[in-house]
Amino acid sequence: MSRFANKVIAVTGAGSGIGRALALELARRGARVAMSDVNADGLAETARLLGNAHHMTRTFDVTAPGALGGFADAVEAEFGRVDGIINNAGLSVVAPFALMPREDFDRVMAVNFDAVVEGTRVFLPKLKAHGTGWITNISSVFGMMAYPTQSAYNASKFAVKGFTECVRLELEQTDPGIEVVCVHPGGIKTNVARNAKFIAGLDGSGTGLMAADNFDKAARTTPEQAALTILDGMERGARRVLIGPDARIIDIIVRLFPVRYFRIIGNFLGIAS
Repeated sequence: MSRFANKVIAVTGAGSGIGRALALELARRGARVAMSDVNADGLAETARLLGNAHHMTRTFDVTAPGALGGFADAVEAEFGRVDGIINNAGLSVVAPFALMPREDFDRVMAVNFDAVVEGTRVFLPKLKAHGTGWITNISSVFGMMAYPTQSAYNASKFAVKGFTECVRLELEQTDPGIEVVCVHPGGIKTNVARNAKFIAGLDGSGTGLMAADNFDKAARTTPEQAALTILDGMERGARRVLIGPDARIIDIIVRLFPVRYFRIIGNFLGIAS
């Protein structure tokens, strides 16, 4: 029997991509799923795909004051308990830092990092109440390595990694039944790159290293494969989950070559370095 059977798991960013795949796979494993997204239509489609599986949905912006706290309370009110939160919502803006507007940088940090912190903050007391559960935060391979034109995304995902590892170390001492997982996806075949706000490439032009077409070529893992890897990791008690062969290779290269990794990884990905 799955460890998720009859558990209540909340997932942000469940209207598409990895979030949708997580919701569907959690339901398949017997979980009751609470889903949120800023995109009402996408979230409604995920709910339709869930069919008769026990679930609830809430549409909101994870950066709105009080939104995540209200979601946590609503989940508990609906199901009587909460067993886990997967902080998955995220976005990207493409631009060299010199051309990155402050408001765009701040927006990426607010969605990718501040909302992860807030999601952890508001769900943690509910997990502490019964001493078990999961906090799973989605970082990225860009939380392990820097990438030109991704200063905001890099900053947010490195921050998620550091924050998640700190919370894990703390809870291992105070609440060992609460498992904290940091996830580092590699290239996933989602619409993240195509939906990213593109300001400029590295040379200031309309093309760049992270153009959507280039990302599509590098993406090697489906959202469904990513969801399976994440949930399998959570079930076996993993504290760190790498998704895709590219993530595993990048992890090794960054460890071996902490200064020169981008030249090597650039050659591996077939991009200029």
